[in-house]
Amino acid sequence: MGLDLGTSAIKCILINDEGAVIDSYSVSYPLSQPEPGWAEQDPEDWWQATVASIRGLLEQSRVPAADIAGIGFSGQMHGSVFLDEAQQVIRPALLWCDQRTAEQCAYIEATVGQAELGRLTGNRALTGFTAPKLLWLRQHEPEHYARVRHLLLPKDYVRLRLTGAFGMDMADASGTLLLDVASRSWSSAVCERLDIPLAWLPPLYESGDIAGHLLPEAAALTGLAADTPVVVGGGDQACGAVGVGVVRSGIASVALGTSGVVFVHDDTYQVDEAYRLHSFCHGVPGKWHRMGVMLAAGGSFQWWRNHFAQEEMVRAEREGKDVYEILTADAETAPLGSEGLLFLPYLSGERTPHPDPKARGAFIGLNLRHGKAHLTRALLEGITFGLRDSLELIRASGIEVSELRVNGGGAKSPFWRQMIADIFGIPVVTVNSTDGPAYGAAIMAASGVLNRDITELCDAWIQVTSRTEPNPANHAKYEVYYELFRGLYGTLQGTFHKLSDLAEHAE
Repeated sequence: MGLDLGTSAIKCILINDEGAVIDSYSVSYPLSQPEPGWAEQDPEDWWQATVASIRGLLEQSRVPAADIAGIGFSGQMHGSVFLDEAQQVIRPALLWCDQRTAEQCAYIEATVGQAELGRLTGNRALTGFTAPKLLWLRQHEPEHYARVRHLLLPKDYVRLRLTGAFGMDMADASGTLLLDVASRSWSSAVCERLDIPLAWLPPLYESGDIAGHLLPEAAALTGLAADTPVVVGGGDQACGAVGVGVVRSGIASVALGTSGVVFVHDDTYQVDEAYRLHSFCHGVPGKWHRMGVMLAAGGSFQWWRNHFAQEEMVRAEREGKDVYEILTADAETAPLGSEGLLFLPYLSGERTPHPDPKARGAFIGLNLRHGKAHLTRALLEGITFGLRDSLELIRASGIEVSELRVNGGGAKSPFWRQMIADIFGIPVVTVNSTDGPAYGAAIMAASGVLNRDITELCDAWIQVTSRTEPNPANHAKYEVYYELFRGLYGTLQGTFHKLSDLAEHAE
């Protein structure tokens, strides 16, 4: 069984011992945004959704609980679960997309030193990471901070409820800003300088390690068998990469979820000197990865759907179609480049290549000829240009990429896959596994309980199902638009910051 605790829902899948998906089941939960730029969730919602999804999957699939050999976890990264001495949640978790911690990030870099922080953790202090959230709690909610005895990430909290065992994998721990990524151990130097007790941090595991076994009370709630092994799993990006077979050099993945991620396997630990790419441990034991993260990839498309596609949503309901399929078909009627229209996809601030929580979205070049089809196409092109920024950083670091494996909701669209191939100038492939991080979590579970190497399982179970070659003529046209896109952030940065400050201080 593989479980993926996402930002909006948990997905639970079952695979057989040949890697084929038997069935899947999802349960959603709410996201709270109590202030502009804030994003929180109640960990109890994750727990209730996990129980419901497991029970739903067992009932739907009719697979006996005794037949389930092991469970693996994937989860949204960076979220902060603060627990007291009795393992009770102190306050709602601050999520990966929460932007409130700019002041704490500056403090971390000043206190640890940017170069030393980068050498140890492979990254700069960014607002989405976990350590700044803990410092924010210390500064703004000292009564809550005084109760903290354990710091966990989202999936690790749910696994604690299932097994009673604390633990965290190397890949997810890499996003806390508290891990010595090269040595794959907690950084006593960073914790000491930030005055964070090492005792608050859980034991570390590789992704295929068994972290615990199902408690009788958790078994009763979920319908699973007591003592079922539970593998530690990984952060959603590492699990997603494993789930599409990005476990060797030369292959990259593009994940088109709420966020957008360009992820490349690395056999050695290397750091981007400007820290625009993340250098993390991989879900493959003893390996690393580098990735660039766009905060609002599918999130931008979802925003567009929610606010400007009411007509298309009604039509989708009437015709039994996916509204995104209707929107992309409409976008396909607009010409390449959307007749001189560009979109900046920084609706949630940005991370790669611009670590800027005050960055904003924008349509540039609007005129009276532009209709909804042009705007939708420009939005998809802008998301893809932003993702290519990460690829250019990967190339500059000396890693050659010969194939992109696209996954996530956006991967379903042949039109968008062709656009990615044309903008990136690299073949885009899909694979037979379409369940993303949940499938990677299931592979990790199989690795742990069958004692088989994760790379070996990926080679045996994951096959390419489609290949989209870049169109050379379209690639040449897109190069002109991409160069214009790359220059826009620098031109508009000051304006974005002034607008953000005005909104923040508005009465």
